[in-house]
Amino acid sequence: MNTNVDQPKRPFRKFLRWFGVIALLVLLFTIYFRYFWVFGEGAKAGELNYVVYKGVLFKTYEGRLIQSGLRGQSGSMQSNEFIFSVENEKVARDLMANSGRVFNLHYLEYKGALPWRGMSVFVVDSIISMSEGSSTSPPTLH
Repeated sequence: MNTNVDQPKRPFRKFLRWFGVIALLVLLFTIYFRYFWVFGEGAKAGELNYVVYKGVLFKTYEGRLIQSGLRGQSGSMQSNEFIFSVENEKVARDLMANSGRVFNLHYLEYKGALPWRGMSVFVVDSIISMSEGSSTSPPTLH
């Protein structure tokens, strides 16, 4: 007689099991798409402002490239900046050693940043080329 009482619960349990599997797959796909799928790839050129190694829990390499030209933003003019992260320690060390030079950097763009990958969605993975910095040198003080 107990088997008749349990019969109505089985379809609901089956539904919950399938719903759980589908929800887990959607969650895994969303995480993959947001944090691991490469959304874009390209190159940016400009003068390297800085590369630093920083972080509280996860230490990452973060950098800034100043690109030529200006952009207007709500009535003011600013230089174009490319803020990026670097995963590869060798690439980061090469950038750190040559701050102020003009670089052409290859990067990958993700939809979301991961704490151990860096603070930016742009991750530089290689240096395409490097040349001397701009010819304008700071004035000397006498």
